[in-house]
Amino acid sequence: MRLMIFGAGYSGKAIGKLLGSEGASVAGTTRSAEKGKALEDMGIRPFVFDGASLSEPLHAELSETTHLVQSIAPGSEGDPLIRLCGQPGIKALMPKLEWIVYLSTVGVYGDHQGAWVNEESELKPVSVRSVERVDAEQAWQVVAARAGLPLSILRLSGIYGPGRNTFMNLANGTARRLVKKDQVFNRIRVEDIASATAFLAGPKTGGIFNVTDDMPSPPQDVVTEAARLMEMDAPAEQPFETAELTPMARSFYGENKRVSNAKIKSLGFNFQYPNYMMSLADLLRSGTWNQRG
Repeated sequence: MRLMIFGAGYSGKAIGKLLGSEGASVAGTTRSAEKGKALEDMGIRPFVFDGASLSEPLHAELSETTHLVQSIAPGSEGDPLIRLCGQPGIKALMPKLEWIVYLSTVGVYGDHQGAWVNEESELKPVSVRSVERVDAEQAWQVVAARAGLPLSILRLSGIYGPGRNTFMNLANGTARRLVKKDQVFNRIRVEDIASATAFLAGPKTGGIFNVTDDMPSPPQDVVTEAARLMEMDAPAEQPFETAELTPMARSFYGENKRVSNAKIKSLGFNFQYPNYMMSLADLLRSGTWNQRG
């Protein structure tokens, strides 16, 4: 397997680290040469990609790529990699390509007023960024169909893990217990994103899959549990309606749903961290809660 990760950030690094440990040859893009050192340290060959053009070394790497992870968020102009492929299509850029995975978000479902959703549920994106994700998912489906390639779309819930979690927020004083009646969110540990990608990459499985935990929960409950585990007082609860929030932070609370992961589990995939309680306990016990990749 010759893997290329477009946008080797938090999730991309976890994917590259896992598949590299399983014998894959892994490369990834970053926006600056300075950030490339972190990729090298993880065994990921770094390539600078500015979102607008491909360097000669990156072109050469893509000509040998067999498995593609696209993790770069789309913008108002659409998916940057699809734009670069142009009319010739992705096979002209990656002639040896065998499988594509696109990392999307459960935000594409929008607001279902707390009801359960699955991969067949209606997409009702609320925010501009979620609308762009729906467009990008559809564009990748067209690209993959034209090239005759299997495409996995992973719809991810709120990502956390080592170095990015509620313990970190408690430690730096930014944790808040915002309370909005009946609001719940799903979450996903970053290592489970990597494991799900590897699980699908082996047999080159195509389809849309929710990659999320088993326990959609009120966000304030997660802060309460993390504080309990750290043996510290949890911050006071704040009503969502009167809290000072950025427009983006407030928009997240406009989407309320419970996301099912039954489809990928029906294929035999097992989540290592199926709920936030066991996952937080693991992060603290292992000492990885404040380790950054």
